[in-house]
Amino acid sequence: MSHIPVDPAPPALRLASTGALTLGLSVGEVLGVPSLRGARVVAGRSGLGRVVQRLDVLAVADALTFVKPNELLLTTGYSLRGAAGLAGLVGELDARGVAALAVRPGPDTGALPAAMLARADRLGFPVIALPDDVGFDDVLNQVLSDILNRQAAVLARTEEVHRALVQIVLGGGEVQEVVDEVAAVLGAAVALVDGDGRVVARAGRADHLAELTAPVVGEPVVSEPVFAEPVPETVAPLVPGTRFAAFVGGAAPRGTRLSARVVAGGLDHGRIVAYAPRGALGDADLGILERAATVAALVVTKQQAVAAVESKYRADFLREVLAGRAGGEDRVVAHCAGFGWDLDRPLAVVVAELDDAPGGRGPQERAAQERLAAAWTAAARRRDPGAAVVSFAREVVALVGTGEGAGARDVAAAWTQDVAALFADLGPEAAHRTFSTGVSRTAARPADLPEAYEQALKAVRVGRQVQGPGARAHFDGLGVYRLLSLVPDAAELHAFVRETLGELADDADPEMADLRRTLQELLETNLNVAETARRLHFHYNTLRYRIGKLERMLGPFTRDANLRLNLTLALHVLRMRGI
Repeated sequence: MSHIPVDPAPPALRLASTGALTLGLSVGEVLGVPSLRGARVVAGRSGLGRVVQRLDVLAVADALTFVKPNELLLTTGYSLRGAAGLAGLVGELDARGVAALAVRPGPDTGALPAAMLARADRLGFPVIALPDDVGFDDVLNQVLSDILNRQAAVLARTEEVHRALVQIVLGGGEVQEVVDEVAAVLGAAVALVDGDGRVVARAGRADHLAELTAPVVGEPVVSEPVFAEPVPETVAPLVPGTRFAAFVGGAAPRGTRLSARVVAGGLDHGRIVAYAPRGALGDADLGILERAATVAALVVTKQQAVAAVESKYRADFLREVLAGRAGGEDRVVAHCAGFGWDLDRPLAVVVAELDDAPGGRGPQERAAQERLAAAWTAAARRRDPGAAVVSFAREVVALVGTGEGAGARDVAAAWTQDVAALFADLGPEAAHRTFSTGVSRTAARPADLPEAYEQALKAVRVGRQVQGPGARAHFDGLGVYRLLSLVPDAAELHAFVRETLGELADDADPEMADLRRTLQELLETNLNVAETARRLHFHYNTLRYRIGKLERMLGPFTRDANLRLNLTLALHVLRMRGI
């Protein structure tokens, strides 16, 4: 799984030992409480951004069992007096995630050891010297009160934002409005990406949006990665409909990136991601982002439910059209115009079917079918916005305009090439999967569409039999295979091949396979011996010898036209891979 790095945490975003963002005060903010007015930072000043969540009193230097992450430890010089290895003590506290150590030296304890202070400076671990008259109870009371007030304020702000987002949903708002609201609240660039990392909606300053895909180096991501695919070598631009690239490269940190999963009904619908300049996003912002992800999940599931109903209605109506039960042509054209489909023109029907997976039709089949439909829909937006594209149970049907002077075969070939590229790029369900397509003749009027649909269905199924998975077949190119496909009993076809070709039907024998190729070339050249010898790179006499051997095995096919027809049909059956 690839992870999106995030910049080193700003002062208010120190990670706890669990890896979760914490709520609290920075050490620098703690020093601002009245009871610590005379306190001095004697070492580790670079660590003043560490977060304080709790406080405790360290009675003896070796009582480290009870210390907790993000803790401000209060102690006295007397407690540290005589303790060996105070420099090691600082290292141990830092390793346990302690925020800082505040020491009240006292009149008889002397200064803190230089080695201890030097170690604290190297680690960025704040060591604070407290005035002699500081009472620990005052510090505990004031700091804990400030922490609780901060947390209450954060929760209140989060709830307020949540209510605003819920109102968007209740008012029928879309995901773009959710993203706009979050971007305005956080003062950040925000993007919603789907499960494949494609941008669904975005908001924020253009330069900050650009930073969402800028290469950065930093600590591991503190929340979910945007998508778990191999990191691309180049970074795609952040525009709607394009892939949201992972962060790679070696540039210096510029800001903070946070992300939260958009999950509903156990399904992962993507991520909502925010970026702001360094220090502008705090711990409360992740909570807001997570609330926004929940609301976005509601909107996404609502949109999917509506889209599913609309898609089923469109598919049902087109099924009626293709069955010839939708009414008169004027009604069909007008009704389809409401869907954005232009059926008042010459059209070709294209049927695309997923080829069976090596392991059979598994649980990923529905997702792969949806990906195939999405690829055809995307191709329609690009090539022919008036085309009709629907997904049935096992096939995707497209009604595409053939245009002036363009044949259905050429138009469908261009479409299929586009769809194949889009399908391969649409996610893991499409990986290593192929689909076959069948194309009808051009239907001049809507009344001709039922017949064209049957032609496309026959083309895709016979094409797969002849060419195998990934077939691309046009109805007019099926030839004799159209007739052979009408034979319902495959065993009868196999028996015909064995009876007609005899030993030549055996693929296991290389000599028989070679002789069968000679026979096939002879039949294709209409028994032109010179042309067949040229194609097979045989001497003329060698080919004459082979012809004699073939006639001894099969009969006088050079003189019997009916036998030649049977042999030709048997060879055609052998080419049909689906029987």
